[in-house]
Amino acid sequence: MIIQVSHDYHGERLDAAVAQLLDITRARAQGLITDGHVLVNDNPVKKSAILSEGDVLTAQLPELIELKATPEEIPLDIRLEDEDLLVVNKPQGMVVHPAAGHGSGTLVNALLWHCKGQLSGINGVIRPGIVHRIDKDTSGLLIVAKTDFAHQHLAAQLAAHSVVREYRAVVHGRLKEWQGTINLPIGRHPKDRKRMAVVANGKPAVTHYEVLRELGDKYSEVKLALETGRTHQIRVHMAHMGRPMAGDSVYGTADKRLQGQCLHAQRVAFVHPRTGEMVDMTAELPGYFEGFLRSVGGLGI
Repeated sequence: MIIQVSHDYHGERLDAAVAQLLDITRARAQGLITDGHVLVNDNPVKKSAILSEGDVLTAQLPELIELKATPEEIPLDIRLEDEDLLVVNKPQGMVVHPAAGHGSGTLVNALLWHCKGQLSGINGVIRPGIVHRIDKDTSGLLIVAKTDFAHQHLAAQLAAHSVVREYRAVVHGRLKEWQGTINLPIGRHPKDRKRMAVVANGKPAVTHYEVLRELGDKYSEVKLALETGRTHQIRVHMAHMGRPMAGDSVYGTADKRLQGQCLHAQRVAFVHPRTGEMVDMTAELPGYFEGFLRSVGGLGI
């Protein structure tokens, strides 16, 4: 890739500019520069080099070695299963599919064992059957496709925003309105490539919310529904509103009573790809969620 430095990146550090231009993490950008895969005006330079308008960057990205998921006998909380799909209640702390630093113990590893490899192949060997995802520290319901036929139909429903995905959460503070819609675009954070943010050039993102009750002055329990499904969408939107999830160390502050954000994918509803019937599933609040409610003076409803 050959990129001429524009005025927007004049005076920027090389590693920061490369991360933004290539949409990669800053750590990976630094690795590419150190390994000689990024040149400035055909010369190798340090990652801290300051760019000038008109400089020419040449970046050669080495081919990535794709991880391979292997079956692992891990218990699953399966709420529905037939020849086409499953609905799984994922526990907090479980990663959905293998990635750097999480090569085993994921939902995909468990699904490969349970389904004996019978999962849709549309998303490749690293994400077989995965139609949509939730974060590692978000618990709740996920739809998994066992066949390509089911995957294609479910993906079309997601694209048409007809799949119901409702969440329960505890957020900091009180919201001004008891219900509303957040319609703000989301993209990579301009300074921290591991985070998402509300940005002008982001992808459209729509979240509907309803306050279920206020828990004193410090917390509120809310129901949220996704119209779109951007990375970290609910967490980013609520943090942007000044009401981050309780326990969210990325977009808010950690809480010793929680192992991550207090966010549960409570309900999914969709049309079954083969039968055409509506499937509507609800998962009870998990123990960590109920425990946090008790600690702040509330009980699950």
